[in-house]
Amino acid sequence: MAALSGFRVLEFAGIGPGPFCAMMLADMGAEVIRIDRVSGSARKIAVDPTLDITARGRQSIAMDLKQPAAVAAVLRMCEQADALIEGFRPGVMERLGVGPQTVLGRNPRLVYGRMTGWGQTGPLAHTAGHDINYLAISGTLHLFGRARERPSPPLNLVADMGGGAMMLAYGIACALLERERTGKGQVIDASMTEGAALLATLIYAQKAMGWWSSERGANLLDSGAHFYEVYDTKDGRYIAVGAIEPQFYQLLLRGLGLEAANTPAQMDRSHWPAMKQKLADIFRTRTRDEWTQVFVGSDACVSPVLTPDEAARHPQALARRSFTTSCGVAHPAAVPRMSGGGANAVQPPPRSGEHSVQVLASCGFGDAEISLLQGCGAIFQDGLGDAVSGPA
Repeated sequence: MAALSGFRVLEFAGIGPGPFCAMMLADMGAEVIRIDRVSGSARKIAVDPTLDITARGRQSIAMDLKQPAAVAAVLRMCEQADALIEGFRPGVMERLGVGPQTVLGRNPRLVYGRMTGWGQTGPLAHTAGHDINYLAISGTLHLFGRARERPSPPLNLVADMGGGAMMLAYGIACALLERERTGKGQVIDASMTEGAALLATLIYAQKAMGWWSSERGANLLDSGAHFYEVYDTKDGRYIAVGAIEPQFYQLLLRGLGLEAANTPAQMDRSHWPAMKQKLADIFRTRTRDEWTQVFVGSDACVSPVLTPDEAARHPQALARRSFTTSCGVAHPAAVPRMSGGGANAVQPPPRSGEHSVQVLASCGFGDAEISLLQGCGAIFQDGLGDAVSGPA
């Protein structure tokens, strides 16, 4: 049995971090019901839903929350849910009639998860933004990049996925655990900006201890050190070096054909630029795969920089089944591994409205009630109308 089996989560469909948070809960066994937006005039999105990997493991009900009957149905569904996920600007859910005060009034045990870029309060709360903006304000974006270059955004992995989705999933799990003691749910205010700052806690600690400079590209982990860097290889590919500990550094030097006695002290920062140039020149003499063979089985902490396709075929990934396939599409497998079973097998993403009737029936709605909701356009069942997989 998966770790979160028996918990029902309602996900108000959105983009990016919201679906990723819901995916994490579904991966661990939660029954996640995605509420998709209905639009009578909208065209169906011409994308195969099985390609939307972050939507895996859900059921989908498509609803028009502009209709009172749909709102009433959602509130009834909330009475049987354990958690709810929404990622709209503050006040949107309240205007729809499904804000936390209303929902918790119907089900005091529910965990109401809210995720926004800035948080529910503060002068920026109602301002639009994306991962790069949250990173910028959090102070975290300043940390990424090389010396004398602009900060480089790390895709949308840090604020959206790490600071937002993963923090909300963690908060929901914590709140569900606390509910076992108190019998009460609560509201979670997950801010991607604050989450991004929290992910940089180690750097704040190093800065406080005087080990981290505000100058970008001058520190141990930000490409300042020659032994923690990415180097070009002869074939235009890359090799990653992370030989921080002295014993690993000695192995790095040995593999590169350098004598430790003839090189400066590892932590002498005045020699880092010259040593970086020396290593760069050496790494350009062989291909990526040739260097991989030089260091295979070594603790020198040298690794080839793989493309996502290559990563799925790497012996380590194959041995641990780190990737799986559903409907012919490769997925990163659910993590973390749990000795008690923990995760569900990957289920394909649903079509918008694919399970509308099934979901309502599982929530106690009778056939006549479901027919009325369909008849008035409050819900959509896949194949009977137009729906959009997106925010409700």
